[in-house]
Amino acid sequence: MRNTEQLELFGEAAPAPEVVKPVRRAGPADPAPKTPPPRAANAAALADELTRFRDFDKETVVLTASGSTGGPAVPMFVNEFWTARQRQANSLHEVSYRACFKPQLPRFFIERLTDSGAVVYDPFMGRGTTCLEAALLGRQPSGCDVNPLSRVLLEPRLSPPELEEVAARLRSLDWKAETETRDDLLVFYHPETLREICLLRSWLLDREARGTLDHVDRWIRMVAVNRLTGHSAGFFSVYSLPPNQAVSIKSQTRINTKRGQTPPRRDVPALILKKSRQLFRDVDPARMAELRRAAASARLLTASADATPNLPDGSVDLVVTSPPFLDVVDYAGDNWLRCWFCGIDPAGVRMTVPRKPSAWDEVMTAVFRELKRVLRPGGWVAFEVGEIRGGNVRLEESVISCARRADLEPALVLINDQKFTKTANCWGVDNQVKGTNTNRVVVLRKEK
Repeated sequence: MRNTEQLELFGEAAPAPEVVKPVRRAGPADPAPKTPPPRAANAAALADELTRFRDFDKETVVLTASGSTGGPAVPMFVNEFWTARQRQANSLHEVSYRACFKPQLPRFFIERLTDSGAVVYDPFMGRGTTCLEAALLGRQPSGCDVNPLSRVLLEPRLSPPELEEVAARLRSLDWKAETETRDDLLVFYHPETLREICLLRSWLLDREARGTLDHVDRWIRMVAVNRLTGHSAGFFSVYSLPPNQAVSIKSQTRINTKRGQTPPRRDVPALILKKSRQLFRDVDPARMAELRRAAASARLLTASADATPNLPDGSVDLVVTSPPFLDVVDYAGDNWLRCWFCGIDPAGVRMTVPRKPSAWDEVMTAVFRELKRVLRPGGWVAFEVGEIRGGNVRLEESVISCARRADLEPALVLINDQKFTKTANCWGVDNQVKGTNTNRVVVLRKEK
């Protein structure tokens, strides 16, 4: 017997469900301040606002930082600058990706450093948080990532279909048809679930090859990619690691043995429709229209961040990004299953993940030179990095030095420090637990 979700998907009469009043989460989705913060005309104005910032009843601590090779001191501002609460942004952001930052981070800088219609760019766009938030705020998004998977994840959310279109397209597929499968993936999936996954994959790849893949297909592909593995019944797989990566087949075999589990039957089209509903939760007609306007002018590139000739000189107002942190995250390894589903060869994606700080500096200096080219005079960069290797490597210091070599002016460092997190001892901020959940953002400016 199929459940109500399935009955609706396949156009059958569903039994009347129990009437349950919707539970509203605290605070509006995608909240905006009552009074929009004034646009900072220069570094001094931004520093003044950060000094006076009290939105979470904490006082800003002002410290100093310098580049790893010396140079003038750079002011550092430590406070809780955006909420630590979960699900406080628009529901369209609820797409998992390894090492992504919260939407509140780009929102903080977009609101303070740009006006409506400004071009906001992310050269390491990942799941597309900066670009999507820029679109939701009435800016023009641009993004770049060397991994084609990034565009797969972002593009459909900038131009979403109607939910009814998604349901109709899912109904149009023959889910009972036979198709080739991969027996090694049975470690993740029930045989019938795997057949449906492989059927959908083949259908999407065929439409892409024939040039008939449309915005509804892209949406379905994006949602399916994000349901491949996870830790609950909302995913296609048996219990696996958190839903932002896929472990190896060997590792999943160990997980199954340890937990004494076998993959349960999951209904692929029903779960795609369910997740689509969740993503559309905060998307009203006005928001849909705003997204589609932004999508019409969006530039989404699959390229290396240090070589983006498709972006004109002086065309970007603000960059908000977070680069790979040395070899902390294995992006290619974590996304192997997603790449398989999308027909992407991970070996063909030339991802730059330097292992040594000196090599990282060299790569980032080249990126900063390219960012200076695409920035307009007076444009900004908000460059988020993390504390890694037990605090022994302070990437914010490296960023300051790399930016100076590229002739970008370091304006300040912002550290978003929240409850149950820590900031490194080197900055004089109390540690609470091992590890860190702070955001360390170096703010740069192109003076001319």
